[in-house]
Amino acid sequence: MKLFPWQKPKSLFNEEDTRLIIKAIRHAEQRTNGEVRVFVESRCSWVDAMDRAAEIFFTLKMEQTEQRNAVLVYIALKDHQLAVFGDEGIHKKVGSEYWNRIVQEMLVSFNKENYGKGIAECVIQIGDALTTHFPFERDTDRNELPDEIVFGK
Repeated sequence: MKLFPWQKPKSLFNEEDTRLIIKAIRHAEQRTNGEVRVFVESRCSWVDAMDRAAEIFFTLKMEQTEQRNAVLVYIALKDHQLAVFGDEGIHKKVGSEYWNRIVQEMLVSFNKENYGKGIAECVIQIGDALTTHFPFERDTDRNELPDEIVFGK
């Protein structure tokens, strides 16, 4: 229950970080027929971050991309948890080591409190992998999922 319902909830990112992340998503998706989404919430209590990422992935119907090549970047800021969940099409191409490496690189930025930059760099790396394995096809490519950041609670 909100005490002052007319007040907007405080954003988890400033405008500059939000623009940086959305720009990275759009740039990544211009070069591939894969899809990238970012989901940010404050808490991930009582659940493993990867399990929560999978739950959100399927709630957002990201498995419905034609080539099963969607990737979700999941962050729970206040609980200091994150995960990257790739659908079966891209996961078969890059494997678990790839996901673990980009999560570790994102953590380096997060440890310096560079959240927007860390997420944007992660999205760019995902875009590079998607471009390698699922390049943009001018005649058939379409943006299957929205590019904005999805904010949870």
